[in-house]
Amino acid sequence: MLFCNRFLLLLALAALLAFISLSLQFFHLTPVSTAKNGVSSKSRKRIMPDPVTKPPVMNPIYEALLYCNIPSVVERSMEGHAPHHFKLISVHVFIRHGDRYPLYVIPKTKKPCHPKLEAFVSHMSKGSGASFERVVQHLQNGQLLKDIYLKKHKLLPTDQLYLETTGKSRTLQSGLALLYGFLPDFDWKKIHFRHQPSALFCSRNCYCPVRNQYLEKEQRRQYLLRLKTSQLERTYEDMARTVDMPTKQLRAANPTDSMLCHFCHNVSFPCTRNGCIDMEHFKVIKTHQIEDERERWEKKLYLSYALLGAHPILNQTISRMQRTTEGRKEEVFALYSAHDITLSPVLSALGLMEARFPRFAARLIIELWQDREKPSEHSVRILYNGDHHKHSSKPMCPLENLVRFVRRDMFVALGSSSSTNYYDACHREGF
Repeated sequence: MLFCNRFLLLLALAALLAFISLSLQFFHLTPVSTAKNGVSSKSRKRIMPDPVTKPPVMNPIYEALLYCNIPSVVERSMEGHAPHHFKLISVHVFIRHGDRYPLYVIPKTKKPCHPKLEAFVSHMSKGSGASFERVVQHLQNGQLLKDIYLKKHKLLPTDQLYLETTGKSRTLQSGLALLYGFLPDFDWKKIHFRHQPSALFCSRNCYCPVRNQYLEKEQRRQYLLRLKTSQLERTYEDMARTVDMPTKQLRAANPTDSMLCHFCHNVSFPCTRNGCIDMEHFKVIKTHQIEDERERWEKKLYLSYALLGAHPILNQTISRMQRTTEGRKEEVFALYSAHDITLSPVLSALGLMEARFPRFAARLIIELWQDREKPSEHSVRILYNGDHHKHSSKPMCPLENLVRFVRRDMFVALGSSSSTNYYDACHREGF
């Protein structure tokens, strides 16, 4: 009986210690001595202020954490789900590159862990300059897709792998990292590789005057919104005084990316003799970015740009799918390693209004399925970061619907009955 009582006492003590530990970690109950300007006198190492728990209202810190896509966060995935009588026959993956910052420019950062990280680095004969976070983010994407498409659906690409990437090292490294997580023993010499000179992946169809005019109108909208946001202007002025540079120069330099670099890597914002850039500055800039995205959907100017900007890559994708359904030899796994300015127009054109701005290592996947009961019929599923997006109650979208949308409805949505193809829509007179 005495032994039992001691055991229960120890168990209760362990539970109490665990609760205290969690409180210290997530709610910051330990006092921190501060020096002038609110900087810690012991360490300026910043701890993530909030756990990744969805807040009841819009929160810029929560949104920024989602944008960082920290590799340790495990997410659910709906890829590869379909009624039992459907067979998966091809997969088309569009990714944004992972973390864009080389590790050597970020002080006091910890190397992320992944069981295949060292193997991938040694596999890359010339892998200098890669961000470990970037690699791990897409190694995880590749491992997830491997479990779904190779292990579950037995989609064996053999020599049918296609990779298209821009000339930026971050897109190439991200694409290769995903493929290594997907097929670590694959002979990379068999990959059908294509360099894409345009961030819109428009190949030989990049000249589109009307698209550029829509973009100019969208940039004008962004400028007017910045003028209306007085708090944003005051924040830029305060930051400019801190780093001792003209406000106009700081604004033109667009400090959002550099601030996200510090935030995502859990490093304090910089300080000078004039003071410190702090979390309040970051919140104001991130909040404005979120408000800009919301107004972008409301004004619809970006949508018109997106329809023309996304058409070439979507048209290429459905052409590849159609060749597959006709029994012609085609890669069963196609990967497009791209940028946020690639994915964002595609998401808008497809009508994924609930989709956030593409985070690091975001993935958009279009799956092509064949109905075993009616082999001549094919359907598609569109998924963004593992979530299935559909515009009806049916689990599958007929392929012909997607073809009709890309080949006809995208031009109808532009509001011109005379434009029935991409060239006419891009050269429409009287716009």
